[in-house]
Amino acid sequence: MSLKAFHLVFVICTTLLCLFLGVWTGKQYLAGEEGDQFQLIYSILSFGGVILIPVYGVYFLRKLKGVSFL
Repeated sequence: MSLKAFHLVFVICTTLLCLFLGVWTGKQYLAGEEGDQFQLIYSILSFGGVILIPVYGVYFLRKLKGVSFL
């Protein structure tokens, strides 16, 4: 597996993980459990990752445009 293919898989998995964590911590914040302010911060940071990690992925793919996936 090349570095380009690994990064593509890594970016997809990381984005999905951030999405899951953002939804999960957002639900906990709305449920009103202990540590509300931290749950809100975690949720915001996770959704920020959902936006920024694919931006990094696109940047990386453009940088290695001439390299094959194999």
